[in-house]
Amino acid sequence: MKRNTAQRNGVWLALSLILCLVSGIGASVVQTAAGSIDVKDLRWETSTGQELSALLFTPDSATADQPAPAIVVSHGWWNNREMQDANYVELARRGFVVISIDMYGHGNSDRLTAGAESVNGTGMYAAVELLADLPYVDADQIGVTGHSNGARAANFSMPIDDAAETPLISAVLLVDNDGVYRDADNDNEFFNLYGTRDVGIVADQYDEFFFRSYNADGVAVTAPRDYITTDNAQSFLAFGTDPAARGEDRVAGEFYTDQVDGTEATRVIYTPAQTHPWGPFSAQTTEHTIEFFENALGAPSPIDAGSQVWQFKAFFNALGLIGFAIFLVAFTRALLTTRAFASLTVGSPGVAQPTTRKGLAWFWGGLVVSAVISGWSWVALSQTPAVGALAFNLVPSVFPQGAVTFVAFWAAINGLAAIVIMAVFYLAFGRKNGVRLRASGVLPGWKKTLLGSALGVVVVAAAFGIVFLMDYFFTTDFRLWVLAIKAFTPDKLGIALIYLPFFVFFYIASSIAVNSFNRFSIAGKEWINTAILALFISLGALVLVVAQYTTFAVTGELIPGFGGIFSIWLFPIIVILAVSVVITRKIYRATGNPYIGGVINGVVATLIAVTNSLTFT
Repeated sequence: MKRNTAQRNGVWLALSLILCLVSGIGASVVQTAAGSIDVKDLRWETSTGQELSALLFTPDSATADQPAPAIVVSHGWWNNREMQDANYVELARRGFVVISIDMYGHGNSDRLTAGAESVNGTGMYAAVELLADLPYVDADQIGVTGHSNGARAANFSMPIDDAAETPLISAVLLVDNDGVYRDADNDNEFFNLYGTRDVGIVADQYDEFFFRSYNADGVAVTAPRDYITTDNAQSFLAFGTDPAARGEDRVAGEFYTDQVDGTEATRVIYTPAQTHPWGPFSAQTTEHTIEFFENALGAPSPIDAGSQVWQFKAFFNALGLIGFAIFLVAFTRALLTTRAFASLTVGSPGVAQPTTRKGLAWFWGGLVVSAVISGWSWVALSQTPAVGALAFNLVPSVFPQGAVTFVAFWAAINGLAAIVIMAVFYLAFGRKNGVRLRASGVLPGWKKTLLGSALGVVVVAAAFGIVFLMDYFFTTDFRLWVLAIKAFTPDKLGIALIYLPFFVFFYIASSIAVNSFNRFSIAGKEWINTAILALFISLGALVLVVAQYTTFAVTGELIPGFGGIFSIWLFPIIVILAVSVVITRKIYRATGNPYIGGVINGVVATLIAVTNSLTFT
């Protein structure tokens, strides 16, 4: 590497480290309210014998002499405790003690046993019991809230709490999941599961899964945006009575109060015009959460619900993502100056050259075919019963994470498709027009392939070392909405080894396609070529998401036969795929070796996947 290039790379490496450090410090300042909130990373054995992981936020104002109300917050399926950062930041700064859990099977908690989802409220009730034993918590003022299946965990916790010698839960907010409206043990009559507790529901008007009414054949007859008019919603607001007997229509956003067994209780439904996955990242939902718990429990330090600062934490977390991506490239290039890896710089490809008209036809044709296969294969897998059984852990298998299994299968299919397309191109056109497999890095030799792979592993280990340092010193990670890079427990490495071949295979094939077969300048600019490739690698996924949500916005329902979860799983994939092209292109320009970037992207993608999912025993 030339001296000027090395100096420029040093600047980028320093910038990446600065961004990561600023990310950790900034996010920590926000979530601790500049040091006035203590944050503890907890892990304890619950009554089921399973270990539960959680973050505990304790304001300075909560003391044994002045115990504070407390709230358990929970993420949804295939997520983790940090996904609730908007809630724990805002509630803690208002004086609530907050505990954000990794439900069983998620994050750093122990695996979930299939069929035991309701046990201990998937871990939520264990957190309630922990809070009740803390000297600085008012055990008469404990609330629970969760998003999606985190709300289901709250519903699971109701009969457990009712059966307890001393019930502990006094307020419940269900976010993006239905309440329990009917009594299955009493002819499915409307009833009040929640008793004297204050209860609220956040029902998104464009929720992909919940808030529909169904006829006797199981066909949806109302869309989520009409939820407030349904018997379920009206009965909930009427404390479980048959809405027909009350003779009034109740509305969204208004608190309704009634006497239940001699105790005053409230009910409220919020109906924001947003989608299911947006809930944890929504200022509107966060405002509703603050308002509900201030009404139900009373905030020790009231602040207007619209005054929110969690967005600053999100900003700092996102800086960490950017720093992490830059580090992957800059540290790779820095290691190329060391004796161990210097030989990998031999054979640098130099300046990309423009292609011929026929070459451009092959280029665009290959991109279109790849995008079509990408989108088609995703839909085809989503509609294959055997794959669905694995994706939702409905059958025993060697794959402990259903969602990751689905994505891994899709990646393998598209990696194979990329190889076939490249082979056809090479045999029909490339071989006759100057494409040389050794010169382009497709066949670098076993020594360089193995050494390049070792370099990739070292880079990823160093990058995640930064992630672990941020977790150790600041209890923060790198994330933006549904995309997260976080510290993890050792068992995730074992799980990663199961899926690593699928993802590494795909990203190596992708890197070869991007660099060895499709690298040339367009209008004299190589970055245009890189941008086009980044767009097309994620285009199939992007088209599916746009089609799904355009249909949802227009009709109030999803595309028939294309389940909402399959479009949601695509959100982080779109970003990861596009960024992977930039990373591998930058590394290839320094090495002429497509395997290095492929290994780096494959290992990183695997670790992101297995540390942000649901694990069954």
